[in-house]
Amino acid sequence: MIEIVPLERVDPTDVEALLDAAFGADRKARTAYRMRDGVVALPALSFAALDGQQLVGTLQSWPVALESPDGRLTPMTLVGPVAVRPDIQRSGLGRTLMDALITAAGENGHDALMMIGDPEYYGRFFDFSADATTEWVVPGPVERRRLLARISRPGGVPAVGRIIPDPGFASGRIAA
Repeated sequence: MIEIVPLERVDPTDVEALLDAAFGADRKARTAYRMRDGVVALPALSFAALDGQQLVGTLQSWPVALESPDGRLTPMTLVGPVAVRPDIQRSGLGRTLMDALITAAGENGHDALMMIGDPEYYGRFFDFSADATTEWVVPGPVERRRLLARISRPGGVPAVGRIIPDPGFASGRIAA
């Protein structure tokens, strides 16, 4: 029986090993890692999937901001990576982790989620799309169709800006 628990209950070296297995040891060169450089994962929105005592999946979320051309920062939450042990991928575990995230995000006021992912999958099951992200700049290469957002914030978020690690989170400002 697989149990979804807070990621902070799992040894970080086990998380790193699972991420390497799922995405390769070169994963840290990806654009998503640059967007969260220098910040820590959000405990309320980061999960582990355990099969007994064995880690079989993880999902992490990170505080980022959309910096408008005028310098205004709009707090957002970067979702990912969503990782499942390679031998059980396509088992529905990633979807279970995402369901846990979507529920926790709603309960904790995180109403502007973004990620780099498969639009067919994340759009179909979780209402992510590239509609709001066409004028967002990220710190590295990205397939534009894979830069996704799920915005439920009243008034939305700015259409233009660049994604940066949320510098205010470390100083105590709560990301929305």
